[in-house]
Amino acid sequence: MTDAAPTPEPEPAAQSWKVTLPCTRAEAEALDGDIAAFALMDRPPVLMTSEAAPDDEESWRLEAYFEGQPSSAAIKLLRSLVPSAAGVRPQVEQLPDEDWVTLSQQGLEPVTAGRFHVRNLASDPERPGHVNFLIEASRAFGTGQHETTAGCLIMLDRMRRVGMRFGNVADIGTGTGLLAFAALHLWPRTYATASDIDPVAVEISAANAAANGIATGKGQGQIALYTAAGVDHPAIITRAPYDLLIANILAGPLIELAPSLCALVEEGGTIVLAGLLKEQADAVLAAYRAQGMRLAERTDRGDWPTLRLRKRPRIGWKRPTRLDGNARGEAPGFGSL
Repeated sequence: MTDAAPTPEPEPAAQSWKVTLPCTRAEAEALDGDIAAFALMDRPPVLMTSEAAPDDEESWRLEAYFEGQPSSAAIKLLRSLVPSAAGVRPQVEQLPDEDWVTLSQQGLEPVTAGRFHVRNLASDPERPGHVNFLIEASRAFGTGQHETTAGCLIMLDRMRRVGMRFGNVADIGTGTGLLAFAALHLWPRTYATASDIDPVAVEISAANAAANGIATGKGQGQIALYTAAGVDHPAIITRAPYDLLIANILAGPLIELAPSLCALVEEGGTIVLAGLLKEQADAVLAAYRAQGMRLAERTDRGDWPTLRLRKRPRIGWKRPTRLDGNARGEAPGFGSL
């Protein structure tokens, strides 16, 4: 008998780096939101601005957190965002093995989107008259700060205000679970399914559900959480068809997943898409129109559109009833935004 092959060592996690540059208050305010050029990167940095001196209102600093050592091109792009620092050498430093996403997100301002108010710190007060969620800074993205997340919250809120009703909802690429939580609040008797390619995100979604009093499970008014690439999970497929499916990821996986996502939506059902840039909207829409979807509504927040699509009814032999068993519904390498 031959000896078993040794178990390969896991690849080390990417080291965290920070780049710091001085900037003016006006430049810092102009960076409020997400930078389109960085969004095209596989691992975009998290940008934070703060006052550099308490007695100088015009003196600010820009800190960019990178997963992995930043390239010269990334640093050059960062410098272009703060022209006042043209003659300043950026401070580039490797960080200790700490949770850099959490560190970079600490102290974020609460976000109000439609009826929802999202706090990132337990010490932040709730906002009266709103649905308050606590999504603390964590290793998963989706705290409500990103324009795409806020855009989805506003879209869901508007759909409820005009009387739309849903009973079976899926959130693909859920991140922190926030959008699934919002859908459960709006339609409390729905069956909710949420998935992410990253098992850490699924763990964090479960913790966030507990922190916000949201039940996990497979019944009405509960959220069922799964780790899956795209919709490649038997439970996600079995729980279909969905009358509402949300996917806030990136344009590439949105296009790649179009056939499998659309196959899981019932006739007349709704898909809400986000995570794409304005210049990517036509390509994404073309992929979904080819699957029998039509654009029902579009809203833009800066460079980030949110799309609401409706599935056209089909008749005869073309009518889909279940996801093709040969279609795995994967988008390897892609996770939540």
